[in-house]
Amino acid sequence: MVWVEQPVGVGYTQGVPNITDEVQLGLEFAGFYKQFATTFGLEKKKVYLTGESYGGFYVPYIADAFISQNDDTYFNLAGVAINDPILGDTTLQQEVTVVPYLDYWSNLFALNESFTAAIHERNDFCNYTSYFDTYLTFPPPPGPFPVLPDPFADENYTCDQFDTVYAAALAVNPCFNIYHITDTCPHLFNQLGIVNPGDYEPPGAQVYFNRSDVQKAINAPPTNWMQCTSTNVFGLGSNNTNSSLHDQSLGPAQNGVLQRVIETTNNTIIGVGNLDFLLPPNGTLMALQNVTWNGVQGFQKFPANEFYTPYHPEYNGGALAGAGFLGTWTYERGLTYYQVELAGHELPGYSAGAAYRVVELLLGRIASLGQTGDFTTQTGNFTGTGIIY
Repeated sequence: MVWVEQPVGVGYTQGVPNITDEVQLGLEFAGFYKQFATTFGLEKKKVYLTGESYGGFYVPYIADAFISQNDDTYFNLAGVAINDPILGDTTLQQEVTVVPYLDYWSNLFALNESFTAAIHERNDFCNYTSYFDTYLTFPPPPGPFPVLPDPFADENYTCDQFDTVYAAALAVNPCFNIYHITDTCPHLFNQLGIVNPGDYEPPGAQVYFNRSDVQKAINAPPTNWMQCTSTNVFGLGSNNTNSSLHDQSLGPAQNGVLQRVIETTNNTIIGVGNLDFLLPPNGTLMALQNVTWNGVQGFQKFPANEFYTPYHPEYNGGALAGAGFLGTWTYERGLTYYQVELAGHELPGYSAGAAYRVVELLLGRIASLGQTGDFTTQTGNFTGTGIIY
């Protein structure tokens, strides 16, 4: 298993960013990987690509670059798995879905009746309510779906529902976490550094990957490592905030890139944590309902199969993992979609057992996420009634 920090400009990467879109990013990564495979003798190995969040752009475009090489010696792409991804139109994935998300978790948000009534009225005004009801259906209406106006094009941001709800949530719960909505005060300290506004950093704290002993141990150059870089990785070496120097690519769900990846691998997996406010499950599903792959548009049935995670012994009290039926899933025509009930945006961190099961599916070790029985790397009765082997 190989972890790669990319593109140039993030983490420990060296050099100056020189790209403006995802196609260039994919080709740069393919060039890197060919050299890496040659150096470490990985030719002819099967390659599985995984990612999270903006990896919803990165991973499909990198996979598409691998496919375009038509070279199984270095680019033998066998599968792709992405969790909590941005795949296309942010208006569709965030703005349209935020009020239904608020309704579903209303007891957790605890927002007052007047705000809730006002936000619903605005949802109707922005045509988000009718859009949601029309296009998040199984099977979907024939696409492509109409493109909604960018709420930030209006100088008053009237239809920016996402930030309106976010601000209200912060007023009630100052430690509200868009990545995991059950968090409350106090902020938990993160060894990887601050991400959310208001995150707590104790006096004298040091980001783990900025420690000189850690950098020396992993042969990393002395670097000011940041979990979220301040460098504009699509800015041609500039930190200019001009929109023309940001990622110029459409989402892979909008232009055929994701379709090619699914149809080429027939082993593409996309999942979301149900406690993710930033990119909630319905937004991902709606983006997928607007994609045609292997001759049919979207999923024909709502994802309702039970996602089973095996019971298992725990060896690390600092990273426990749940077991049993932890979510739902579906599979159609080469694409698996799943949701995990108690996971947030960084899904594997919140539900390690479910994430491990997804890796087993990706590698072909199990037939589906509904398969019961042990993890393929462990055998025994781990329910407390038998011997652990």
